[in-house]
Amino acid sequence: MVPKDPPRPEEAFFRADQLIEEGKIAEAAVILFKLVADFPDYGRAYNHLGYIYETKYRENQKAEAYYKKCLELSPEYPAIYLNYAILLSAQGRGEELLALLKAGLACPGINQAKIHNEFGIYYESSGKFETAIESYKTAVRLSFVDADISAYHNSIRRVREKQAILEEKSDYFGGPDPLAN
Repeated sequence: MVPKDPPRPEEAFFRADQLIEEGKIAEAAVILFKLVADFPDYGRAYNHLGYIYETKYRENQKAEAYYKKCLELSPEYPAIYLNYAILLSAQGRGEELLALLKAGLACPGINQAKIHNEFGIYYESSGKFETAIESYKTAVRLSFVDADISAYHNSIRRVREKQAILEEKSDYFGGPDPLAN
């Protein structure tokens, strides 16, 4: 009798990843929980659990705990930086977000265009429009995906429109603001 090879965490991980893409979240979660029980140092699984808890169960505290565990165990895993960044951005946690994005830029294999897009979103939401535009332009320069380039270009247009509206002396509808002094 030939001895069985020891289980490989990658196989379970890729199966869970596929199930998430197919929308079979509960099945994926079962695999991921077993994976972290059997291989508690397999950091990528924690990222996927964080993603499930953030986007499907809307339990941000648990999601963040899983994201942090992934960062602790697998800081070389690119997906963690974008997933965790989206959570921090949604919570308005700018300083933490900027630190995470800067760390993400140093991660080998990361999609730098998407990281710069997240910088752009942060700066846009902070009213730092020129810095946001520069971040979106960097995202365009680094991207090779037509749909992403279009999205970043649309972000630049949106920011310029916001600038124009906010710099006007009158209201958006063209007339003087009746409440202005």
